[in-house]
Amino acid sequence: MKRALLPKHERLLHDLGENIRLARLRRNLPSEQVAERAGIARNTLIKIENGDEGVAIGYYLRVLIVLGLEEDLHSVAQDDILGRKLQDAGLTISKRVTKAK
Repeated sequence: MKRALLPKHERLLHDLGENIRLARLRRNLPSEQVAERAGIARNTLIKIENGDEGVAIGYYLRVLIVLGLEEDLHSVAQDDILGRKLQDAGLTISKRVTKAK
């Protein structure tokens, strides 16, 4: 059984797809050409540009490579503020025990 995404997460994927579509259009590349260069079907590219959750992330990456945007993936979770706070909260600072003489 497929679990549905929350509406806010669906919007995130939709926005990602829209950003990919706009990047393609700014480069004046037709969808057929991008799909061919990415090694995917044009229908898959349309799904990506619509933010379809069923498309494998590898296909998203292939399209980003064609558009020259693959380096943008480095910024995902780069500044993980929540993760750092949780990590810091779990750190314990042990006191150094002095040697008895």
